[in-house]
Amino acid sequence: MADFLAMLLLTPAEMNRCDAAAAASGLDSFGLMERAGQAVAASALRHFGEALRFVVLCGPGNNGGDGYVAARALLESSCKVDVFHLGDPGRLKGDARTARALCPIPSAPLADYAPQAGDLVIDALFGAGLARAVSEEVAAVIAAVKAAGVPVLAVDLPSGLCGERGIALGSAFSAARTVTFMTRKPGHVLLPGRTLCGALEVFDIGIPHRFVREAWGGRLRINDPGWWGAVMPREDADSHKFKRGHLVVFSGSATHTGAARLASRAGFRAGAGLVTVAAPRDALAVNAASLTAVMLREIEDAAALADWLEDTRLTTFVLGPAFGIGEKARKFVSLLAQRSLVLDADGISSFRDDPAALFALFSEGETRLVLTPHEGEFARLFPDIAADETLGKVAKAQDAAARAHGVVIYKGADTVIAAPDGRAAINTTAPPWLATAGSGDVLAGITGGLLAQGVPAFEAACAAVFLHGQAADLLGRGMTAEDLADNVRPYGDD
Repeated sequence: MADFLAMLLLTPAEMNRCDAAAAASGLDSFGLMERAGQAVAASALRHFGEALRFVVLCGPGNNGGDGYVAARALLESSCKVDVFHLGDPGRLKGDARTARALCPIPSAPLADYAPQAGDLVIDALFGAGLARAVSEEVAAVIAAVKAAGVPVLAVDLPSGLCGERGIALGSAFSAARTVTFMTRKPGHVLLPGRTLCGALEVFDIGIPHRFVREAWGGRLRINDPGWWGAVMPREDADSHKFKRGHLVVFSGSATHTGAARLASRAGFRAGAGLVTVAAPRDALAVNAASLTAVMLREIEDAAALADWLEDTRLTTFVLGPAFGIGEKARKFVSLLAQRSLVLDADGISSFRDDPAALFALFSEGETRLVLTPHEGEFARLFPDIAADETLGKVAKAQDAAARAHGVVIYKGADTVIAAPDGRAAINTTAPPWLATAGSGDVLAGITGGLLAQGVPAFEAACAAVFLHGQAADLLGRGMTAEDLADNVRPYGDD
């Protein structure tokens, strides 16, 4: 698969447009189905060659057509193959009808399938376009397969899984492997879809790549350097600390200072030329005992901050890590409305009673606000969006970013980064051990460090999430947030 296609995510609707464009061009659509089904059969033989019986479950559409092709190919390889159909196979149309006609194996109704030890189930019931809950008949087969512990090879997407939202529609197969075609879909990488798909293979069945490009909306892809690598800062002969930007991280009170130090260290590691921790009076001593290259400034209240902001070189701020929830945070944010701001943790929660007041501060001009909510914080700022079960995580992040006129890093094992203009990226570099105390503070610091160097907000957020996960992956299990902050590396630094 070409590098460009490897990073694209086509929604089911976009994939349908791609298929339609290929068919309209005169391309042999049954030839595409033949290649898809043959690829499924090859995967089955390669990864499940020990199976005693290959059971192909064929649906009423083109996904079922892929299944009939796979069944024929497996039979030609001298395998024992049984086929079960959903619905009336006599009503199949087009290429799927042709595929069934060419398959010499008589099929039985889906309800007749009884899992046996040694089976491999090839799930060709539905593709990525399923938008409704599966029927009781399908749910019963899914439950029986799960209970029997029979492995599943899914065609395109495990049946029951929403290709756009990555959620189970009532019930879904949990596949050991999934074979999809041309590009990944959002459901392959969003959770729980990523887990339900098992190992994923993407097979190029020969649709010209120009049709894929034209069908792709240009808004959603995997988070990778292809979207932001070109705007990452590079040191040159005249680089100096002031040219690389000044990042300010606000500290909490004396007993809540560690989060700010984690963020400040991460911002430094991400390349900021200068970093200052702004702390209240009671937190100065404890911060001073632990800071070296990071500077320290006493900022007790909004008046002190307003005076300091007369220095126009102060352009980028991180507020929220262990800062405290309340009026002080809101006053500080209002003073920072014309600067670049990463609002995290307590900073986000401080606006839970009046999110509109926050959004109004950043509603005009270039995008300056980056929000980093986890699930609970997202619901506090965007309760109606969070509660809308018709939306997937990507759509929720996109709607939130548009409302806030800011970039939203919707955190989780499947972090989504969204911009106000509709662009979004799903991150796949985060290992499970990244879920540790202080990890979010490090992410806020990396984001701030990149913003301080002049990286645009969306690209800075995407790069920060990628580098955050990359550092954790290199450190391995057992890492702490302190380890993470000290091992952040600027992009391109091997």
